Amino acid sequence: MHTLTVILGGLLLFAVLALTARLIPWLQHHLLAVFALLWFIASAINMTVGIVHAGYSFMAELPIFFVVFLVPVALASLINRKLL
Repeated sequence: MHTLTVILGGLLLFAVLALTARLIPWLQHHLLAVFALLWFIASAINMTVGIVHAGYSFMAELPIFFVVFLVPVALASLINRKLL
């Protein structure tokens, strides 16, 4: 359930950035790169919390990190390509 919540948070971040990009012209051209960078940082923090506070090993958290990072980035890429 936590993984799904984090993924939805990533999609919400992309939506906020997409709306902000309408106000800031340079962001429109770099929207996906800015989102991917911010989401990578957020996903890495989420993984660190899982390792440090929840007690999971790095190898146990790594597949979850890939899912949490790649699903929102892939969906954002599709949305950016088709709609924006």
